[in-house]
Amino acid sequence: MQQALAIEIAVQDPAGVRIALDAGVDRIELCAALSTGGLTPSAGLIAAAVAQAEAAERPGFVHVLVRPRGGGFVYSADELDVTIADIRGAKAVGAGGVVIGALDASGAIDLDATARLIEAADGIEVTFHRAMDAVADPLGALESLIGLGITRILSSGGEPRSVDGVGMLAALAAEASGRIQVMAGGGVRVEDLQAIAATGVDAVHLSARASVTGTISGPGGGDDSYDVTSPDVVREAVAALRVS
Repeated sequence: MQQALAIEIAVQDPAGVRIALDAGVDRIELCAALSTGGLTPSAGLIAAAVAQAEAAERPGFVHVLVRPRGGGFVYSADELDVTIADIRGAKAVGAGGVVIGALDASGAIDLDATARLIEAADGIEVTFHRAMDAVADPLGALESLIGLGITRILSSGGEPRSVDGVGMLAALAAEASGRIQVMAGGGVRVEDLQAIAATGVDAVHLSARASVTGTISGPGGGDDSYDVTSPDVVREAVAALRVS
């Protein structure tokens, strides 16, 4: 059996890393605060995830989201400096890739900032995340990212859910023509996977989250529920993309 296309799971704790490893997905995007779109995870979490992947003999499995804050993708000089430091830190402990994205004030790819982030990655894989879905000219942006040497893009085709953006995903895959990987992600459900695969993308990305109720919380502690990775959803996603 082989997978028709690669599967990436967004996870935010060691349990999620184990679930993804056990299910045989191709890689993870390691994040914090997925409910807000994802932020840079802690150094301790990155190290723990890399250690799990190394123990399972899965080099390159851990790809780290490096996003300094929510609230858009136009960053100050200070924020870029922090992002560069976080990329270097992730590489230093053995991450196989980083996930980044930066736009300029006009809403186009910030070419200078992106080039600096790629340089900081120093040879590990670089994914440009769903900042791609905020640009006015996705196909032009794709060409710019190809020119910069990005490994892959993550896109929902400009829609809240990837299954609603299949037309643009197909156009991006055709434009890429093997020069860059196109990964579909954003609101992906297991029942959407075959329609998404039919666009010709190289990979699919999903968070496979389930909400659980935690222990006692209260003022200053936030809500008493939180998200975890669902092993059932991950297994179902892998099974849906297996082909003979």
